[in-house]
Amino acid sequence: MPGPLPIAFAASLLILTATTPAAADPAAHAAFRRGDYLRAAALLPRLAERGDRRAQAMLGFMYATGQGVPQAYDAAAYWYRLSAEQGDSTAQYLLGLMYDKGHGVPLDEVAAYKWLNLAAASAPKPLRDKYLRLRDAVASKMNRRQIAEGQWQALDWAAAPRR
Repeated sequence: MPGPLPIAFAASLLILTATTPAAADPAAHAAFRRGDYLRAAALLPRLAERGDRRAQAMLGFMYATGQGVPQAYDAAAYWYRLSAEQGDSTAQYLLGLMYDKGHGVPLDEVAAYKWLNLAAASAPKPLRDKYLRLRDAVASKMNRRQIAEGQWQALDWAAAPRR
């Protein structure tokens, strides 16, 4: 039976495809949506390198799951972080899960809490409860000081000016 991380990735695939806006290269996003990961792997890096946050999140997902590219958690975390730093709630959620499990990043419950908290704050209403439940599951493994630190980091990140 699959564990919570593969299930979360599968659910995230649905989120990524359902919330993808029109992009500078719609062929890359369309390839991802229809599951043509080899084509997406050929087209998404150019968009991701130019700062397209949706392309970055999609590329992160592909590296996390090994679809169209070799599975590489460190590459997944890299692309998720770039997208998350631009405010993409799906990437923030997935980066939080990476920190919670120590996949591609050091195991860090405070960072996991921070990113899951940010994801919940900006997620579309249908996803907010899911993100909050996952954030709270991470919090159940933390002490009060760690939770306060995660909340502070999320507030500090939210208050920082973005480019």
